[in-house]
Amino acid sequence: MAVLALRLVIIGRVQGVGFRAWTCRQARRRAVRGWVRNRGDGSVEALVIGDSDAVEAMVEACASGPALAEVRELRRHPAEDDGSAGFHERPTV
Repeated sequence: MAVLALRLVIIGRVQGVGFRAWTCRQARRRAVRGWVRNRGDGSVEALVIGDSDAVEAMVEACASGPALAEVRELRRHPAEDDGSAGFHERPTV
């Protein structure tokens, strides 16, 4: 099984709409590891690590987000597996 690690930056109306909690639930359902956090510029950033199919499913889910979100853009970047256990929220940067 190939492990894929991606750093996602989600841009739009993505703060104040429950995006981080929603992302944690989606990640746990798909058994991926990593984290999610708000960024000072108004975007949301996530590190998603796991089976490539599960990671790609997370990318698709984050491109839409929760019901109140309005995702305008999703940027994906290759990343290194940081050894995260589980999936959790991190403080804003």
